[in-house]
Amino acid sequence: MGGILHKLVENENEITVAYMTSGNIAVFDHDVRRYVDFLERLARERGIGAGEVPAFARTVYDSLERKRPGDVDIPEVQDAKRLIRESEAVAGIRTLGLEDQAARFLDLPFYQTGKVKKDPIGPEDIAIVQNLLEETRPELVFVAGDLSDPHGTHRLCKEAVERALELYVQAGGQRPEVWLYRGAWQEWSVTEATWLVPLSQEELRLKIQAIFKHQSQKDTAPFPGPDEREFWQRVEARNKNTAAELDRLGLAEYFAMEAYVVAP
Repeated sequence: MGGILHKLVENENEITVAYMTSGNIAVFDHDVRRYVDFLERLARERGIGAGEVPAFARTVYDSLERKRPGDVDIPEVQDAKRLIRESEAVAGIRTLGLEDQAARFLDLPFYQTGKVKKDPIGPEDIAIVQNLLEETRPELVFVAGDLSDPHGTHRLCKEAVERALELYVQAGGQRPEVWLYRGAWQEWSVTEATWLVPLSQEELRLKIQAIFKHQSQKDTAPFPGPDEREFWQRVEARNKNTAAELDRLGLAEYFAMEAYVVAP
C-alpha cells in the first residue's frame, strides 16, 4: 500500500504504521553476521561499544556456528534480527515521507516462537491491538489481506485486528473503515476491488524505492512463496497490470493502480 500511503502523507493525514510482528524469522543468518561485523568494526575504529561488542559478537557467532536446521535462535540472535527488520521498516516509511515516530512496533506475542509455526492469536495479542486503536482512534485501518502468505502470519494478524476491533466497538469506539490490501503474494482482481487507486510513474518509483529499504527481504527472500520474483517486481507487474486491465475495459488510462477491498 505504498502508493496510497504516500498520498495520505502528501495530504497531511495523521498516520500510524503499526508493525504487528517482529519479522525476525524472515532474516537470514548471514545478514546478522554482516551487522555484527559492522558493530565490531565500529567498536574497533571509533571505540563505540568497545566494552560490550566483542562478547556479544562471540556469542552470536558461536550460536550461528552451532546452529542446525530447525534450531530456534538464541535471544541475542532473535533480537538482532528483530532490530534489522525495525531499521528497515523505518527507512521504508521515511522514503514515503513519514517521520520515524510514525512507526509502532507491536511485537505481538503469538509470533515469538522462534519457529515458522506460530501460536494461535491470544488475549494478549488482541489487547495490544485494542490499546493502539483506543490510543489513535483511527478513521481508516489498512490491513494486509495477503492470505496466500506462505507461513500464515498475515492471516493471524488480520484475525488479531478483527477481534480487537470488535472489542474496541463494544467499548464505545467508532468502528473505522477497514481496507484490505494485497501485493506480496497476490492481488485483488478488478472485479473484487472496492477501490482502485491510481499511481503515477513517479509514485510507483517511490513505492519501489521504499520496498528496496527492506534489504533483508531483497534478492532472495526467506519465504518467497510460489512466486520467485522479488517483491518489487511482483508489485510493479501487478500494479501496472491492474491499470492496463482497466484501460482494456475502456476506463481511464493510468500508469499503475493499487487495488483495495473494504471489509464488510
